[in-house]
Amino acid sequence: MKTAAKEAHISVRHLTMAYGDFVVMRDLTFDINRGDIFIIMGGSGCGKSTLMRILIGLKPPAKGKVWYGEVDFWGADPQTRDQIMRRAGVMYQSGALWSSMTLAENISLPLETYTDLTTDQIREVVAWKLALVGLAGFEEFYPAEISGGMQKRAGIARAMALDPEILFFDEPSAGLDPVSARRLDDLILELNDSLSTTMVVVTHELASIFAIGSNAVFLDSSTRTMTAAGNPKQLLADTHDPTLRLFLTRGEKS
Repeated sequence: MKTAAKEAHISVRHLTMAYGDFVVMRDLTFDINRGDIFIIMGGSGCGKSTLMRILIGLKPPAKGKVWYGEVDFWGADPQTRDQIMRRAGVMYQSGALWSSMTLAENISLPLETYTDLTTDQIREVVAWKLALVGLAGFEEFYPAEISGGMQKRAGIARAMALDPEILFFDEPSAGLDPVSARRLDDLILELNDSLSTTMVVVTHELASIFAIGSNAVFLDSSTRTMTAAGNPKQLLADTHDPTLRLFLTRGEKS
């Protein structure tokens, strides 16, 4: 039986990231396929978060292209880029919840801003999104009243508010204990399976990379370019690159 051909959701071609004259990464070329849990991985300072900023429209590349389907993202006008990003959700490292708002109010905000839903409809959507991330009944809690892991899940619920086609996560496990981090990984897997949402995850956490990643790119800070792309487990099995192997094993002897 033939497997269906993968369709690129985001295509990056010959991308260079720079701050002024300082080149962070050059000549990045890879595809993020529909339904992937795509890992942007590499050591500290390699440009993982900068790459995510380029993908979500916060920073233009120095060179190269980002394609969303058939649309040249950075070659398009700002209105077109905004329309594309309306179909994306972002969960920042801190969760980025408004501390003065309840969880329900945090999740309601994008719905009130970008939709014509009634108050009752918004209330139903909020309850559903919180239930999806295991926070049913926490609508009236403030972020300070719940744990760090729960705040991360609430951040995912808000990122999902507008039913995005793509979810971006910036170091989702940062600051969490191993048990909470594993629960968050399990949630990402469940959401990917049930919603078929493309997910792009910036992380250096090995446990998360191997637990959730179906595809990945490795940014090598020593060469300032990507040195591998593919399924993380397969990359570990096949690589002869000592830098990638060191990253994926943290120097453990086999």
